[in-house]
Amino acid sequence: MKLTNIQLGPVTLRVSELENMKQFYEQVIGMDVLEVGSDRVTLGAPNTPLVILHEVKGVRPNRKAAGLFHMAILLPDRVEIGRILRHLIERRIEVGQGDHLVSEAFYLNDPEGNGIELYADRPREQWEYEANGHVKMSTDPVEYESMLEAAADRSFTGLPVGTTMGHFHFKVRSLEAAKLFYQHRLGFTVTTDSYPGALFLAADGYHHHIGANVWARPTKPMNDEAGLEAWTLFVDASTNHELGGTTSEWSLTDADGITVNIKSVD
Repeated sequence: MKLTNIQLGPVTLRVSELENMKQFYEQVIGMDVLEVGSDRVTLGAPNTPLVILHEVKGVRPNRKAAGLFHMAILLPDRVEIGRILRHLIERRIEVGQGDHLVSEAFYLNDPEGNGIELYADRPREQWEYEANGHVKMSTDPVEYESMLEAAADRSFTGLPVGTTMGHFHFKVRSLEAAKLFYQHRLGFTVTTDSYPGALFLAADGYHHHIGANVWARPTKPMNDEAGLEAWTLFVDASTNHELGGTTSEWSLTDADGITVNIKSVD
């Protein structure tokens, strides 16, 4: 099947220090606290959950395991990226950067080492494609001065309305196994495989909803360590049925132990 009409939902992270992580996502990333439980906190943009922090005391990361490379938070436009970039500069937060032709992005890690991408897309009519139909992407320097200038008169007060989860990028042991799961089991379409050691897939003509890479050379599947617990995929009822769902909420786990929570929506 070919996956269509999807949205990405929040990522659940297994964390060791809930309060410290909550403060980071509030104060540095600018998320709102949406829900608080005894061992978890849901944060996001207004009315849009993006991150669920699940506290498990004593949990530690396993650098040899597969898992999350980064979650990618999609802002409405480059002015909003300029606003949060200025905020990060003022807080002296170091960031990486990448102009990917289809988007402009900045990268950082949270206090427990989970990767975060903050990005804005270029208009789809500006995207370019290879002869085989794959979208052209690259990693070039961002022209951030004009971005900061465009946001000069707008202070950062938190993630704006319209911010969503744009994509997930995973560390995997095998691109072949990742392709079997994300293309052949879930129905995402390969959008480019020209990056050495990486694979990108999407639905609905997007540049990518899923990235997978073997750059870190993980040797073990995920288990119960700190980091990714699950990611969320929203589908319509007919797609849910095609995927094999018999309830409105269910889960699948790939060969690397990465779990997707599939939720059917009207």
